[in-house]
Order: sequence, then C-alpha cells, then structure tokens
Amino acid sequence: MAKRIFVTGATGAVGSALVPLLLEEADNFVWLLIRAESSEHLKNRLEELFLFWNLDKEQETSARDRITALQGDADLEKLGVSESVYAEISSQCTHIIHCAGVVRMNLPLEVARHHALGSAKSVVELALACQASGNLQKVEYVSTVGVAGKMSGVVPEIWITQPRSFHNTYEQSKAEAEDYLRQKIELYNLPVTVHRPSMVVGDSKTGKIIHFQIFYYLCEFISGSKTHGLLPNLKDATLDTVPVDYVARAIQWSANQPTVATNNILHLCSGPHLSMQLVNLQNLVRDKMREVDMPLPAVIAVSSVFFTVLLRAMMPIVSQATLRQLKTVPIFLDYLADRQIFGNDKTIHLFQVNGGPDLPPVKNSLELAITHYLQTKTGKK
Repeated sequence: MAKRIFVTGATGAVGSALVPLLLEEADNFVWLLIRAESSEHLKNRLEELFLFWNLDKEQETSARDRITALQGDADLEKLGVSESVYAEISSQCTHIIHCAGVVRMNLPLEVARHHALGSAKSVVELALACQASGNLQKVEYVSTVGVAGKMSGVVPEIWITQPRSFHNTYEQSKAEAEDYLRQKIELYNLPVTVHRPSMVVGDSKTGKIIHFQIFYYLCEFISGSKTHGLLPNLKDATLDTVPVDYVARAIQWSANQPTVATNNILHLCSGPHLSMQLVNLQNLVRDKMREVDMPLPAVIAVSSVFFTVLLRAMMPIVSQATLRQLKTVPIFLDYLADRQIFGNDKTIHLFQVNGGPDLPPVKNSLELAITHYLQTKTGKK
C-alpha cells in the first residue's frame, strides 16, 4: 500500500540513509523538510542529497518524481511551512519520520530545549492533525540512548521516568522531549515507535556517511595524533556504535510494521555483548592510519585528571580545526567515567521474530567506517 511520508532531518546521517530505502517501494511519496535560507539554498541542499545517493538514471528520475522538498524547520510552529502546505500534508500524510536533531553537546540548555523539545511538539501537532484526517498510520521518532543520562548499569529498552543527572544539555533536552512524547502518546493514543541509536558510524558495507560526526573526531583523538601521543588511560572502557544503514533499515522496517512495532522503544546499538573496547578501537584506528601513511606518535597513557590539565594547556596553541575536535574530549572523558552499557536484547528478539534487520558485525563496520574517513581525509585509497 502506497505511503505518503513526511520526513525531517533528511540531510543528516540517518535521514540521508533512510530516504532511498523509503523510495524502494515504487508508490511511496515523500516530503522532505529541509532547513534552508532561501529557495535556491533548498534546491542546492536537495542536489547535495542526490549527489550523495549516487542513484542510477532510472532510480533518480523516479526519486525526483516522488520527492517534494520543503523549506522549513522542525523547531518552528507548523514546521515553518505555509498554511496551505501544512493543510496538504495533514490531509494526506500516512507516516511521519522525525530524524532531525542538533547533535551538539554543549549548547545552552534553553537552546538545546528549543531544538529537541520544540521539534517534538511540532511533530506531535502534525501527528494529531494527520490522525484527525483519518490517514495517520505510524510515527517513527528518532531519539538517542543518551536519554539515560548518567544512569548506571544496563540501560533498559523502556521509557525512563526516574530522576537522573545528565552528561550534557543534549542528553537532557532529548530526555525532556521523550517525556513530552510519552505523555502525548498516552493522552492521544498515537501510534509511535521510539528509536534510540547509539553513536552512529558509516554504512556497514561501504563505510559511507553524509557527515563525519563525533565518532570520527574521537578516533583521531584516541590515535594520539592530536595530542602528541598523550592520552588518558582507557582501561577496559567500551564504546557502543551502530552503522547508519542498520538504523535506517530498522526505521524502514518499523514503518511497515504498525501492529508489531508500535509502542516499542528500540535500542539500535551494539549492546553489552558486542560493543568494542576502546583499546581495541585505538589499535584499529592506528592500524588504518598506518595504511594511509599518516604519522603516529607512541602512545603515553596518563591519568584522566593529569590529561585534563594537559588538555587545557594545549588548547591555546593548537590550530582551530584541532581545537574544535579537542573541545569534544572533556565530554568523552565524562562518559568514560560511567562505564554505561545499553541493553538491546528485546530489540534484537523483536527483529528476529518479525523479519527485522540483522545487526552487522561490529568490527567489520568500524573498519569500513574508519577506512572511508581516512581515505576521504587523505585522498589515499
């Protein structure tokens, strides 16, 4: 059955991987809400997506016929689109997929809330309008495992309602958005699935991703290449990552499973059994850097406290590009202290029983993601 799908965040990592999957069904029609400063900017951003997708001629022609790009913003009332466009979407839309998000950890709390909670409110309002028209079948809401904040132990695949502290304003604002969503689901019986990805990396088959995000800066950091080999002692800490295509396939599957998937919280992550130890990731990154002839210093492990002092001393003397990367390090050190892991047994079982996607091998996915990044950075194949 043909779907009329409204998507936010199509230019982000998850959204850009998802849209081609949605178009695999020949009758599906997709609205893409894209932040843009003008109609020309909107056109350019759409063309950047087509360049990234690299479709063949027949696929591209079909995609262009079934995509409508809209200049707007999920943070704004009625998504920043005109009344007539909003009315058209409300009367026709069968599926809403909310992938948009501003993944910045250190924004002022009110700004972070504007992005996370503001967009959640806009999505719920649209869902209610579509529900009133009688067409709404499903809402896919992309959150983050970070809503658990500093919860210790294994983070469960359920709504998290107990009081907790957070590592940063991104986590807190996303948690508040989930709280709002939960209340509205209970009040209006909205058909919603919440997707909580961990740290998203490149495609499990190609390593490709539309934007290099925090994982790639973390890889450069733990290689020692940005800190003259000085690093905090990683001990037995692990990092939970997930390939972007697995997240996209999970959302596609969920959109096609209104009965099975609705009211579930899916943890799209490696989980406690497969997350890679950081020392192993460090070795993998350094091996891949050697393959493209990048110079590497010897690693000197020091205490986190001592490293933090050294980091502050380094910041005034490094390049702006390095400084941007190093500013993410204190956030990473904060995570290291928690030893937090994310449960995914329930999600994996749901997928296995109902034909959902298989989690790709973690090590192979990370190798491809790192290789793609380094080849793009250095121009060496």
